[in-house]
Amino acid sequence: MTMLETPPDTQPAGTGLDVAEHLRLTDTYAAHNYAPLPMVAATAEGAWITDVTGRRYLDFLSAYSAVSFGHHNERLLASARAQLDRVTLTGRAFLHDQFGPFCAEVAALVGKQAVLPMNTGAEAVETAVKVARKWGCQVKGIPDGCAEIIVAAGNFHGRTTTVVSFSDDAAARAGFGPFTPGFRMVPYGDPTALAAAISPNTAAVLLEPVQGEAGVVLPPAGYLAQVRQLCTAHDVLFVADEVQSGLARTGRTLACEHYGVVPDVYLLGKALGGGIVPVSAVLADRAVLDVVGPNEHGSTFGGNPLACAVAREVIAILGTGEYQRRARELGAHLRQRLDALVGQGVTAVRSIGLWAGVDVDPSVGTGRAVCERLLAGGVLAKETHGVTLRLGPPLTVTHDEVDLAVDALRCALTR
Repeated sequence: MTMLETPPDTQPAGTGLDVAEHLRLTDTYAAHNYAPLPMVAATAEGAWITDVTGRRYLDFLSAYSAVSFGHHNERLLASARAQLDRVTLTGRAFLHDQFGPFCAEVAALVGKQAVLPMNTGAEAVETAVKVARKWGCQVKGIPDGCAEIIVAAGNFHGRTTTVVSFSDDAAARAGFGPFTPGFRMVPYGDPTALAAAISPNTAAVLLEPVQGEAGVVLPPAGYLAQVRQLCTAHDVLFVADEVQSGLARTGRTLACEHYGVVPDVYLLGKALGGGIVPVSAVLADRAVLDVVGPNEHGSTFGGNPLACAVAREVIAILGTGEYQRRARELGAHLRQRLDALVGQGVTAVRSIGLWAGVDVDPSVGTGRAVCERLLAGGVLAKETHGVTLRLGPPLTVTHDEVDLAVDALRCALTR
């Protein structure tokens, strides 16, 4: 029996429907805003997902880093179960006994004084936009309604109307206007263009330290340090969107650590919820976050007891350093294996930690076609921008499982 085969005694849970019926129901009743691969998950553990037929797949996407600590992580599930028996939601009109400790622990994790909890990454970005504008008005003296935020080309910060207002992805924008004003876009990695775009009305620069959706695009040497210097010199907030890159994915707790920079605002999400509940957070010092007062911003579910309990366990796990180490060591092995594919159906590889962007030679097929071949070979991955694969397995993945996935990719590139 190979690693991709299901043990004979495996009995995946589910609804009893076959794959065809799941696909029919989805196509008939679900909005067509996704085009998922034809795999229907029933159970999962570690780096593996078992479908409704009992077939196992090696997960090399980990829900865009939301499942960084593995499927069915018993330590995280135990924290959720314990909280489920106590209290799950109070709303922010009242305090609960997980809230203060969560705020203190996540603030200490990133070295900031305060946290504003939300739910999704897009909510964290929206919150940061509001905070930056309010800070620009109250602290910097920008006239109300005139604050600008500089963003980078190729960015991905979510799908809300405001966020897609500063996207250059045509698919994300077409037909969704009118768009929110107040954003200026410059090329990613170009500090000269950034410097030229800064004006007296600039409140913030919002960047992904590593651009994930763009295909794991790393910043040029010295770029983020220059961004930090420009923001300091012009009294502008540096906002780092670490929703995908943060919390051990790159081999450090925060991707910014690789580049020796400390932004004014961190945005966290995805992995912070342990693959169990959506949790996000905006973190900054008091001089920034205190511009938002009661009734000016909030969320019914943001900072709820269940979310805080799970996130506190995530923070405790990160405190061991184990997953940062695993991302570095296994990421180096993954990169070595992927580099061997360059010229054999791969044109370029970019990686940091256990996160890689693999550009496929168009002669081999589209990124979607390669992902479909990977699916047939028992590996789950996702394409982006036509010919790029994003690889980001759970940080629990093993050396042998990395080899298994790359071997499957080699086969998918030669069909």
